[in-house]
Amino acid sequence: MATLLHIDSSVFPAGASASRAVTDAFRTAWEEQHPEGTVIHRDLAANPVPHITADAHTAGFADPATHTPEQAAAFAERVRLIDELEQADAVLIGAPMYNFAIPSTLKAWLDNVILMGRTAGTEDSKIKGTPVTVIASRGGAYGPGTPREGFEYVQTYLRAVFVDALGMELEFIVPELTMAPQNPAMSDLVPLYEASRERALGDAATKAKELAERLAA
Repeated sequence: MATLLHIDSSVFPAGASASRAVTDAFRTAWEEQHPEGTVIHRDLAANPVPHITADAHTAGFADPATHTPEQAAAFAERVRLIDELEQADAVLIGAPMYNFAIPSTLKAWLDNVILMGRTAGTEDSKIKGTPVTVIASRGGAYGPGTPREGFEYVQTYLRAVFVDALGMELEFIVPELTMAPQNPAMSDLVPLYEASRERALGDAATKAKELAERLAA
């Protein structure tokens, strides 16, 4: 049976997080298709991974036989995260927009799993072609034609990472205007927020079922 790696990075708990609501919808649909499958859930807000250090970085370019004790310990954590990614048949990531970018905890995870010669920069990467679905929630609207189109760095960055660097198969689901119910200045946008939320929830369930069926074939 297929393995799903489910990563959440919202600082808000379930019930208060737009991205978690949609990742939960995806995961529920996935588990309905794969009751005997495996889901690895990594909550980067509750259990953040170490930010990359000089030891962790340099160890990735050195022969393991030459690693210092500090390099060996730091690199072991990177390898653990990479192993987890490599065993996944599909990846689901909640990536809310904070100050126009992804949460630092998600960036730390990416810095650990991007390793030249293993996950990047090689045709033999085990994660090449693996489908990754990113729930890119945001409080406002940053799509083409919106006033803040130029501030959209989440999808731009993650496309460069997952497609260009890692060679994965990427799809975004974008719940937007999530601040409308809380911000009086955005009250006129509540219907658009509600439509976006329902569309994202539906798209997540549909995508999960499609991937499950594809991987089972």
